[in-house]
Amino acid sequence: MLTIGLLAAPFLVYFNAQALTDWAQLRNYMPPAVVASLASQDTMTAQARHIFYVNHPQLETDANQFRSDCSESEKTIVLGCYHSNQDGIFVYNVQDPRLAGVQQVTAAHEMLHAAYDRLSSKDKNYVDGLLQSYYNSQHDQRIIDTINAYRQSEPNDVVNEMHSVFGTEIANLPAPLEQYYTRYFSDRAAVVAFANNYEVEFTSRSDQIKADDAQLAQMKAQIDQQEQSLSQQLSSINSERAQLDSQRAGGQIDQYNAGVAAFNADVGRYNAGVASLKSDIATYNALVIERNSIANELTSLDKAIDTRVAPQTTQ
Repeated sequence: MLTIGLLAAPFLVYFNAQALTDWAQLRNYMPPAVVASLASQDTMTAQARHIFYVNHPQLETDANQFRSDCSESEKTIVLGCYHSNQDGIFVYNVQDPRLAGVQQVTAAHEMLHAAYDRLSSKDKNYVDGLLQSYYNSQHDQRIIDTINAYRQSEPNDVVNEMHSVFGTEIANLPAPLEQYYTRYFSDRAAVVAFANNYEVEFTSRSDQIKADDAQLAQMKAQIDQQEQSLSQQLSSINSERAQLDSQRAGGQIDQYNAGVAAFNADVGRYNAGVASLKSDIATYNALVIERNSIANELTSLDKAIDTRVAPQTTQ
């Protein structure tokens, strides 16, 4: 019996190593109110909160400190990082109110990285199969582009990234995946709603800019065509004017009088065309101003999540 006990001891130590590490990490740890709030807003289960708190999450406002803690940033719509082996979660505290929800999604995303680290080989093989199968049926180009970006930058962690991206950003997943994520969220839809709410701040503006650019290109082609037509009309009018002046100077009064009405009609059409062109140019210029204003908004949103730029403060 003594021999059996001695042989079993190393196994027990190995089996409980994670629990012992967790106990040490959580001993005397009290999550800051903002961290506990993120866990609540993400509807993290007790298991997820445990994983989240073990990593002592930090919400960082200082861009320099965040860059130091997160040298490798995410490629999706989150802004944070997880240090492997349960060695920390860092979330950038974006101040722009238009991007409300980014911290919640980032916290959930990084917690899922930590959770993935903890999966047994059996569970990981099962979950990997579900994730890969769903990705193979994926039609959302943004998600495809996001995973492809990870495939380029982190080829060894692509499925790990799918695990975080799918769990926080996709509303409807196959039933087995939905069941799996109930380990971590009591209401996963709440997390996805956070992602959608601030993602639309980017996509709506990007889509509007694309639509405006297409309309401007069409209007520019029409304006160019109008200008070409008016140029031809003006050339014709000048020729008519020269002919009428010649007829009058030569005493050909009957011919001159006969041509005046047609000439005046041509001038009238030309002037109407010029007025229409001016109106179209004014409309074009107004749309350019509107388009550029939206582009400036998009730039300001990009700056709000660009940790290379110090956040702006208000007095």
